[in-house]
Amino acid sequence: QVQLVESGGGLVQPGGSLRLSCAASGFTFSIYNMKWYRQGPGKEREWVATISSNGRITGFADSVKGRFIISRDNGKNTVYLQMNSLKPEDTAVYYCMRPTGNYWGKGTLVTVSS
Repeated sequence: QVQLVESGGGLVQPGGSLRLSCAASGFTFSIYNMKWYRQGPGKEREWVATISSNGRITGFADSVKGRFIISRDNGKNTVYLQMNSLKPEDTAVYYCMRPTGNYWGKGTLVTVSS
């Protein structure tokens, strides 16, 4: 069955960086686009970034553009989210998902605070 497992979250100071990983299994990872979403405290879930199946096309929400980088390693069945210049408003549970079939991981918590 399809499984998506996020990791890499934690507590970081404003201006710091974190790299999230999402390990995929149960399907042919290399043929699917992948996305990251996040849900902050008291907020609705919002789209963060998308990457095409071959990694050549990416897209970002305006709120993270220029600070976050999405990438993937199809040999490792893993998608990454490199988060730089983090702000307190980036505090959220971050989820990876496969749009085709609407599969979601359980999320990893990122807290940006001094």
